[in-house]
Amino acid sequence: MDQKSLAELRTFYASFGQMPVPEGTRVTETTLGGVPALDVAVPSVANDAGVLLYLHGGGYVIGAASTGVPLTAALAARAGLRALSLDYRIAPEHLFPAAVDDALAAYRALLDDNDPARVVLAGDSAGGGLALATLLAARDAGLPLPAGVVAFSGWFDLSLSGASLTGKESVDPVFDAADIQEYANEYLPEGADPSNPLASPLLGDLRGLPPLLLQVGSYEVLLDDSTGLAARAAAADVEVSLEVYPGSPHVFQHHHATEPAAARAMDSAAAFLVRVLGQDRRPADQTTRSAHV
Repeated sequence: MDQKSLAELRTFYASFGQMPVPEGTRVTETTLGGVPALDVAVPSVANDAGVLLYLHGGGYVIGAASTGVPLTAALAARAGLRALSLDYRIAPEHLFPAAVDDALAAYRALLDDNDPARVVLAGDSAGGGLALATLLAARDAGLPLPAGVVAFSGWFDLSLSGASLTGKESVDPVFDAADIQEYANEYLPEGADPSNPLASPLLGDLRGLPPLLLQVGSYEVLLDDSTGLAARAAAADVEVSLEVYPGSPHVFQHHHATEPAAARAMDSAAAFLVRVLGQDRRPADQTTRSAHV
C-alpha cells in the first residue's frame, strides 16, 4: 500500500469517529498500561459498574481510539458500563505483534484495579481479532481472563483460509479478497507466519476462553472468520454465540441509530455483556428497550 493511499484511507476512516454518541457522553484522554486511550464516560453508569475495553477496527493499519468511540459509547450506554477505547499501535509504523503487546499491557493494567469478573472486551473487525488474540496472550501469561468478549465482524484469520473471501466478493460492498490480503501484508513483518495464533486466533488453542459473542453480516468476505471461530470455540468447549445478520455488511453496527438490524445487534451485544458480568446494571430505559426488541 503506497503512502498516499494509506493517508487517504486514514483520513476517510477518521470520519467514523464523528458518528453520533449518546447525549451526555464525555471523552477524556488517559493511558492504560502506558498505552494511550480514551475514557468514554456515558450517563447513568453506577460507580460499581463493570468496565469495557474496546479495540477499534481498521485492519491493524488505519483507525485510532477516536474512531472506536461511537461504538464504544453506544455499547457502554446500553450495558451500563464504564468504558475505554484503546489507541494501540498500528502498522506499517508498528508491525505485529505491537498491537497485541499494547492490548495485553492495557488489560494487565485493568486487572490492577478491577476484578477480572467485572471486565469485558469488545472490538470490531481487526479489533475483534485483537480482542481474541489478547485473550490467548493473557491466558498463556497466566493472567485471569475477563468475563466475556464481543466481536463485531471480527478478522480472526490472517492466513486468509476462509472460502467467503472470494465467495462473498460479489455482495460485499466494503472489501474484496485483495483488500484483506493487503492489510495482512502491511501488518505482518516479512517472513512472519500468518498462522501464528496471536495474528490468527482462529487457528489457536481456544480452550479455557470465556464466553464469546460473534456478530457478522452475511454480506461479508470475512463471514467465514466468525463462523469458523464459532465452530472451533465450540469444539474447544467454549461458550460461544454466533449471530449472522442476513444481508448486512461489514461492521453494520455502526448504523445502529438508523438501521433496525444494527440496533438489534447492539442490544443483543449489550444484553450478552450484562449477562456475563452477572448482574443487570443497565439504566432503566436501556433495560426496557432491550427487553422489547
